[in-house]
Amino acid sequence: MQNIDTRNELCKYARKIVDNGLVVGPGGNISARAGDKMYLSPSGFALEEIEPEQWIEVDIRTGAITDIGLRPSSEVLMHLYGYRAKPEMGAMVHTHPSHCIAFTLIEQELPIMFPDQAALVGRTSYIPYIIPTTDLLADAVAEKVTEASSILLGNHGLVTTGRNLREAYYRTQVVEESAKIYLSARAAGTPKPLSDQEVDDIAALESEDYRIQLLQKMK
Repeated sequence: MQNIDTRNELCKYARKIVDNGLVVGPGGNISARAGDKMYLSPSGFALEEIEPEQWIEVDIRTGAITDIGLRPSSEVLMHLYGYRAKPEMGAMVHTHPSHCIAFTLIEQELPIMFPDQAALVGRTSYIPYIIPTTDLLADAVAEKVTEASSILLGNHGLVTTGRNLREAYYRTQVVEESAKIYLSARAAGTPKPLSDQEVDDIAALESEDYRIQLLQKMK
């Protein structure tokens, strides 16, 4: 079995996603890159059920799928086009976090409100509702992955990317927490985001730069 380390990492973060309630049932899909291949969740499986040998190998250059008797996720094009658009991307995590979905029902632009959001995620992009599993959605995501590491999908969910699965997963957690904070603040009053200068000041902190570098290196 090729790329066993990548497959095991996928299993690890698939279970974290489920344990943290970021998907329900067989929803969501994740992938990781290993050289010219990506390894993607199979269709019809709850993420926590996937065994290492069941991740679907797809050639990023040609789109050829290694036949193991299972279908790749129906969002295979979204992942494939994303890796083609952003060669340095090492992982993509697509989830259906409840607060993120709720946020897209009333807003589009998620403001930056606290330091972890500023340092680990930055600006979150937005795509209005597009029918899932289509090449239209895949094209729209491919356009956005070079602009932002997190993308809210209207009435649908969230896509995050990273240099590795760890980075993409933590971005998912931070964006979901950001949406939760925004909705809570809006229910109580008017949310007060950080200013552009405050966001820039956080990005300039040596401690945050070190933490981001560590996050990119670790699994």
